[in-house]
Amino acid sequence: MPDPDLLTVRGLQKLYPVTKRGLFRSRQTGVIRAVDEISFSVARGQTLGLVGESGCGKSTTARSILHLIGASGGEVLLGGQDLLATLGGDDRKAELAMRRRVQYVFQDPYMSLNPRWTIAQTLSEPLRVHALLPPAAWRARVLELLELVGLEPHHADRYPHEFSGGQRQRVGIARALAVDPELLILDEPVSSLDVSVRAQILNLLARLQAELGLTYLFISHDLSSVRFLSTRVAVMYLGKIVEIADVDTLFEAPRHPYTRALLSAIPVPDPDRPAARNTLRGEIPSAMNMPAACRFHTRCPRASAVCAAHEPPMKTQRGHALACHHPLNEPAPAEPLGPES
Repeated sequence: MPDPDLLTVRGLQKLYPVTKRGLFRSRQTGVIRAVDEISFSVARGQTLGLVGESGCGKSTTARSILHLIGASGGEVLLGGQDLLATLGGDDRKAELAMRRRVQYVFQDPYMSLNPRWTIAQTLSEPLRVHALLPPAAWRARVLELLELVGLEPHHADRYPHEFSGGQRQRVGIARALAVDPELLILDEPVSSLDVSVRAQILNLLARLQAELGLTYLFISHDLSSVRFLSTRVAVMYLGKIVEIADVDTLFEAPRHPYTRALLSAIPVPDPDRPAARNTLRGEIPSAMNMPAACRFHTRCPRASAVCAAHEPPMKTQRGHALACHHPLNEPAPAEPLGPES
């Protein structure tokens, strides 16, 4: 029986050493744990939304998975094959075959496109690199890709500066689809777009997933977009995943205090409905000086002494994974951790 999960991440880690320059030599003074031994999976044909505050490690996770930056540890499997070993190996043919299976859509649709190339040149480049079609067939494939993402044939001979932000992002999506991938990593694909254009791109991604059977890893801080597109959601805080659940379960009944705080930031389009109150305290800790044990305990209203002493393990119950000593559906601790702690 085939594995239902297309992407499996186990213990992924990305560390950045911090060095101090001296007169004659540099010495390491610390380490930034941008991604700290996280694990998750994405089922075939579904979407996992990865959410969290800016700087929590979402984009670093995505770039580490695709070996755009080297991972410090862990394992990434794509359909049971070791993705990191293949992309970091010496076999160019195997690397290209793996990269055809997983593609990346970048956050900034302008910076990710070559301003000197027409759209036809941009969309032909993957066909050339991967030798998928003879050059005589490139133009027909380019026009097919443009139609797939809702652009016109005459757009093929224009340059990126002649398009709006939404149109440029459609080009970025078309470029990712040129090699017929199984998995798309979408790194904040709508964050730089207007609200109305954002909705068009999200609808396009949903249609493409239904038509082509694509699997998405969708990274965003826009929780409304995540709820619209995702099947499951993983919540990340300071390099750690703290909760994973089905999208409806997580939005309707979050169990981690940080997840509830994130959801309270969603605007409510009803003036008569009181907005949820954010109960977090303090500021996000420095990545150079992470709190011991549970990284969230310095801001959590439910934190107790055990939170400052022991890191909560990730436990899964009926498909809902959680790393918290005092979940929201359980009584609050008898002796909460004081602000001075």
